[in-house]
Amino acid sequence: MNATQQLHELGQSLWLDNITRGLLESGTLQRYTREFSITGLTSNPTIFDHAIAGSNFYDAAIRDKAGAGKSGEALFFDLALEDLTRAADLFRPVHQTTAGVDGWVSLEVSPLLANDAPATVREAAQLHARAARPNLFIKIPGTPAGVTAIEESIFAGVPINVTLLFSREQYLAAAGAYMRGIERRITAGRDPKVGSVASIFVSRWDVAVKDQVPSALHNQLGIAIAQRTYHAYRELLAGARWRKLADAGAQAQRLLWASTGTKDPAAPDTLYLQALAAPDTINTIPEKTLFAFADHGKVSGAMAADGGDAEEVLAAFAHAGVDDAALASRLQREGAESFGKSWSDLMAVIASKSAALAKDPSGARRPS
Repeated sequence: MNATQQLHELGQSLWLDNITRGLLESGTLQRYTREFSITGLTSNPTIFDHAIAGSNFYDAAIRDKAGAGKSGEALFFDLALEDLTRAADLFRPVHQTTAGVDGWVSLEVSPLLANDAPATVREAAQLHARAARPNLFIKIPGTPAGVTAIEESIFAGVPINVTLLFSREQYLAAAGAYMRGIERRITAGRDPKVGSVASIFVSRWDVAVKDQVPSALHNQLGIAIAQRTYHAYRELLAGARWRKLADAGAQAQRLLWASTGTKDPAAPDTLYLQALAAPDTINTIPEKTLFAFADHGKVSGAMAADGGDAEEVLAAFAHAGVDDAALASRLQREGAESFGKSWSDLMAVIASKSAALAKDPSGARRPS
């Protein structure tokens, strides 16, 4: 049993932090389910930007859709939904056998809507309806406007992956929005079972402070924030408010670890996977990190439900001048800006490919 299978046995779901048409066409994604216990996947604008720009797999579809008058966001969402509905179908047996807990894929609304709650709610509903898959999450950022959109979308019955969360406080705001949406459904006599996950970004913390703190504190901040958030997650699930919703048939909003690839070349390439082993959570893993962990990762036990030494570590960072609350807000803002840039790059790639393929009467090249 390799280390990824051990994590699965511990009770942690492993989702691939990637989607490309090549992974689907080649059967590689299906192989990952067998060899590495992958039970879902996530996507974002950066992933699709790299997938479309870096291969020819999408060229034929782009040529055909552009020829039919599609462009920009409309063309992209067509491509993304083609990939993600295929992936959702691949994971559908997992979704069914786990009663909807696992086996999910995710599609993000336009990052340009990060501060527009009504438009986010509309786009989330439209995309989920178009996908017509019970195991497809719509990703909404946990920005202040996003929190409003999360509650409204959950109330409308749209499964939500809350993205761009960087702290316990941001997680609790997202969890509160989820529970309010479920409570409103119960009051309205609707089914309280609507899937959701809350995604905590980890490694970006350590990148942000690397040049500001002593080397003894390197690569510890993200893990401490995760431990603190896991403690809050466990307390929430044990609380009276959640137990009442669970008794009514609601499904827990699971905690998800995102940004778990090691960015520091001096740190172990399996650092975050080993530190974030925790039951009833999800870890989204880049392929490079997945291969490394399957090869030489270690599972030495589960994360402490009480947060372990998180507060002592965070106190050391505070002593070194790190204001984690202010940094969390900055990281969320920068994350939204980064996805916005990737979105613009993605639209440029689609426009460029559409124009180039329109000039090629022989059609798209063979996928490479």
